[in-house]
Amino acid sequence: MNGTINKVTLIGHLGDEVKMHYFEGGNCIGRFPLATNETYINKSTGEKINSTEWHNLVVRNKAAEICEKYLSKGDKIYVEGRIKSRQWQTEDGAQKYTTEIQVTEFTFLSLKKDSEGVKSSPIPTPKNSSYDDSMLPDNDMPF
Repeated sequence: MNGTINKVTLIGHLGDEVKMHYFEGGNCIGRFPLATNETYINKSTGEKINSTEWHNLVVRNKAAEICEKYLSKGDKIYVEGRIKSRQWQTEDGAQKYTTEIQVTEFTFLSLKKDSEGVKSSPIPTPKNSSYDDSMLPDNDMPF
């Protein structure tokens, strides 16, 4: 194989509300943590083990606005995207690093609003390249 692939597929639950950041020119990004769970049995002890992995998700522009409008902590979502690592320097000079999932597609699987008896309107779900993130900086975001 000549090429490489950077593709992530996750199904999990939001660990917090979507946090929005707005930029000059009208662009925005939304950030939220996603929890995925694994359950297995320890063969030595027979004990049931639950393990949670946390992922930092980033959605851009129209997709971010849709996520902010419809998603709440605890909602279940399917996402596809790519892994992106970045670093920055804090005001006190410390180097910070993070690894994020840059979301390209998503589908809402369950919304707390629906389970609480509140009927939501049909939810638009962006597909690949239905929004343009080309105007956002890739490496200059200090958060």
